[in-house]
Amino acid sequence: MIKQVCAGTLPAFGALASQAATVVVDAYANSSTGGVAVDAISLTAGQSFSISSSLNDLWSAGDLPRYSDANGLTYDRYATAADDSGQPVGSHIGTDFGLWSQNGHSAAYGSLVGEIGGQYITLGANYSGLAPASGILHLYYWGSNYEDNSGQITFNVSAVPEPGMFAMLLAGLLVLAPVRRRMEAFRQE
Repeated sequence: MIKQVCAGTLPAFGALASQAATVVVDAYANSSTGGVAVDAISLTAGQSFSISSSLNDLWSAGDLPRYSDANGLTYDRYATAADDSGQPVGSHIGTDFGLWSQNGHSAAYGSLVGEIGGQYITLGANYSGLAPASGILHLYYWGSNYEDNSGQITFNVSAVPEPGMFAMLLAGLLVLAPVRRRMEAFRQE
């Protein structure tokens, strides 16, 4: 199941308000090979955004040891009581599988990768940075064989408006203030 819950709406004037969304990315349905991306939020080039998820929220690239969080299969991982692998505590559930290269981008197998404006960016479990291009941020489970993938991870995605947009909004409000006062005075006559 793919679900996206937006905590805000995109304003008609561009990125004037903060945006936030809770997005579920499925390792099978949203795989970079054989799946379709999940649309997260709209960004402009250079806009600051962040993505976060729990490191105990896991997905799998197939048979053991292929469980990982959104940082991917980068180290030996052992099941804990807190993770959602469903495996006995202490079981070897993940290991380093190296990098998968696709569309000119390389990232760890099982990691969260975003694409915006044709540019790919490794996001992982927790990311904070600038949008490399403008457009909708598309999210993928990164891997080569989607058919044996399972699990999903919930991500909190947020973006803040560009500082220049605040200045433009404030200037617009200052220009409109006298017009509003005149309209109020006209209504009272």
